[in-house]
Amino acid sequence: MPKAHPRHVVTLFLSLLFLIAVGKAQDGIPLSEGLISYIRTLEEKFDIKFSYVDEDIAPLRITVPREGSLDEILSAIQQQTQIQIKKLNERYYTLSKSTTVDICAMVLDNFEENTVTGATIEVLGSDIVTVTDLNGQFRLENIPRKTMIGIRHLGYKTKFVSAEDLTTGRPCKTLLLAQNFQKLDEVVLFKFLTTGLSKEDDASILLNTEDFGILPGLIEPDVLQTVQALPGIKSIDETVSDINIRGGTNDQNLILWDGIKMYQSGHFFGLISVFNPYLTDKVTIVKNGTSAQYGDGVSGVISMQTKNDLEDGFFGGAGFNLIGGDMYGQIPVTDNMALQFSARRSVTDFLNTPTFNRFFDRAFQDTEVKEGNSPSADIDILREENFYFYDFTGKLLYDINNWQKVRLSFINIVNNLDYMETAQVSGRTTESRLDQTNISFGGSLESNWTDDFSTFLNIYYTRYNLDALSISPDAVQQLFQNNRVLETAVKLKTDYTLTNTIKLFNGYQFNEVGITNFTDVTQPPFNSNIKGVIRTHALFSEIGYTSNNNLLKVRGGARLNYMENLDTFREFIIEPRLNVNYALTGNLKVEVLGEFKSQTTNQIIDLEQNFLGIEKRRWILSDEVTLPITKSKQGSMGFAHEKNNLYIGLEGFYKKVEGVSIATQGFQNQDQFNGEIGSYDIKGVEFLINKKTPRFSTWLSYAYNVNNYTFEDIDPSKFPNNLDIRHTLTFAGTYSRNNLKLGIGFNYRTGKPFTEPLDGPGAIDSSTFPLSINYKDPNSSRLSDYIRADASAIYDFELSPRVKASVGASVLNFLDRENILNTYYRVNNQDRIETVENVSLGITPNFSFRVWF
Repeated sequence: MPKAHPRHVVTLFLSLLFLIAVGKAQDGIPLSEGLISYIRTLEEKFDIKFSYVDEDIAPLRITVPREGSLDEILSAIQQQTQIQIKKLNERYYTLSKSTTVDICAMVLDNFEENTVTGATIEVLGSDIVTVTDLNGQFRLENIPRKTMIGIRHLGYKTKFVSAEDLTTGRPCKTLLLAQNFQKLDEVVLFKFLTTGLSKEDDASILLNTEDFGILPGLIEPDVLQTVQALPGIKSIDETVSDINIRGGTNDQNLILWDGIKMYQSGHFFGLISVFNPYLTDKVTIVKNGTSAQYGDGVSGVISMQTKNDLEDGFFGGAGFNLIGGDMYGQIPVTDNMALQFSARRSVTDFLNTPTFNRFFDRAFQDTEVKEGNSPSADIDILREENFYFYDFTGKLLYDINNWQKVRLSFINIVNNLDYMETAQVSGRTTESRLDQTNISFGGSLESNWTDDFSTFLNIYYTRYNLDALSISPDAVQQLFQNNRVLETAVKLKTDYTLTNTIKLFNGYQFNEVGITNFTDVTQPPFNSNIKGVIRTHALFSEIGYTSNNNLLKVRGGARLNYMENLDTFREFIIEPRLNVNYALTGNLKVEVLGEFKSQTTNQIIDLEQNFLGIEKRRWILSDEVTLPITKSKQGSMGFAHEKNNLYIGLEGFYKKVEGVSIATQGFQNQDQFNGEIGSYDIKGVEFLINKKTPRFSTWLSYAYNVNNYTFEDIDPSKFPNNLDIRHTLTFAGTYSRNNLKLGIGFNYRTGKPFTEPLDGPGAIDSSTFPLSINYKDPNSSRLSDYIRADASAIYDFELSPRVKASVGASVLNFLDRENILNTYYRVNNQDRIETVENVSLGITPNFSFRVWF
């Protein structure tokens, strides 16, 4: 066979190209001058007229047949531009922009331009969803022209494009998806004590309430009860409104709810948390190494975040226990908006349960008054009470788009009490009333401007009010006290990823706090109204570094505060912060933490004698005259080891707090009303060992603290802190199998210090009026050791495929041990010393039933 000459092959190839080009030319031509110019040509050629809006037609570029009938040409225009063409008569036509379009595209990755199969194509704001086929293509019809299309696929960054840009053409447009490389955070510690508790790399503790398991004595994930299971965090008086973090008082804790500072945290005089745990998504607890974004709280931070993501459909739940009932839920409003709510109310004003009776006896301690330290001399007292509480929260979640989210939060908390005591022997009656409310509003805007840069703006307003009325026997004296706190705040923070290993975190915060303390006494006549305002401007900056091998993580920064009390002071305070975490081996980590902090709000503690034993705490402002700015500095070093589900942690720390007033510490001795200013320092060691299996978790925690005051104007100047608990031990365990969860625990701690009167006849100072007590050295005595054992059980089951339920039962102090929490003394009407003992909860059962849907 003769071979083809190369010249003939080239000629044939060029001929084919020419024929293809001619065919293409005959098929259609691109119109570079636009559609308006072309339809004018059609008007002249076919003697017709088009009516249209220039703005709708001018941007369009198409390809139309070179030859063809008018109907064929108009059909081609309509197909490619999604323009609606309507024939009015033989000569007149209208061109209008359709409100819907047909779209198509081919999705490729931007690395090697391979087709992306199975990518999710979502028409935002609707329920229209499809996926790309084996060729990476998709088509949709009658899509709103102005809507946005979201293209998602695992391993790629989400891409958003307007539907109008994807109108069907020849060929379909090509979309390139950028690959998404995400560096996952190393998770070293998890299932800390129980499910839902984890220790983070920055040494903070994270509580996820949705995954929360069980703890001894708890049948609900009460946030402020749960944190007390952690080493170094306790409540000396068994309340959630007096949480002591490493020997500090409760007012030295910064408690945040959705970024709003809370001035009230407890119901039932602190025995129950005011925060609904079922809408609380995450709780972060920090004992040291705090981020520079947080001011206040020289002892610790407890930050609660409610559920923050939109979810498909309605969800909610309801339940009750022997104190009250509650309900909560999230209601979708639109595809990008939802409303959350929660409500709880006590049944204590119309139903007395065993739990209520135990809680009430715990709150009112003057019912056990002993004369001359003689237990046989108890005085019987009749009580009449009307007490209730409720709380309500609401939250609006609105996603402006995939990059910006708006959240609006609201919380209202109320405690109300009317109480009357009548001594059976004398018939004398004492009456007290207490109204405590907290109402707060907050809003936030979260914006992700790029993959590396985001901002968060938070604004809130909070109002706390306490009204207390005490009427002495036979109405001889009436005491009215009002404490009001008003706070507004604005906070802006930015997060910028500089490199794969370095992140920058900066921001600004402004707070204005106004506090009023009003007191009115009828006999002897006395009236006081003290008001103050402090404004704080704060700049904060941090840098975070994570090594490429993920073994070293460092966060360091500082907070610069400018504080001004318009009446008394203006001051700059710099607060450095440091947080270092280094993995020595795959299972052993070392942590080095440090911080300087300050705060300008404190609580005066009014105790026992003018309010039937109920503690009233009144917020006050620093003025650098009677109360300085409280400042702290703390350093700690710890080791954490986990292997084969065995966790061992050891941490030592030192903390010093200055600017401490006697009035804020709850003294009940000769120095109670003197108002001295001093400091306290605490040295301690915290140890935890926790063994976990799929069903069991058991742990032993131990803390040793030495906590001492220093007041130069008191003799002796150095003595034990009121919260100096030298030894604290907890041994507990949980068991889970199928739908059953059990928990049991044993708690031990040494007794707290208190001050006794002098022995013998010199105990009463008869040279003063009224008579006073002569005491021994401050806090030179100690209460008996505290021992309490708790147990709880929860069983989960299904009422239907969509409705889940649980029943729970718990017993606090099931050994029914009588623990003395506090002891103080006073002179009675017979000029004798009375001993008043605050006793812990006795055996306290509780029961709950809940449903989720």
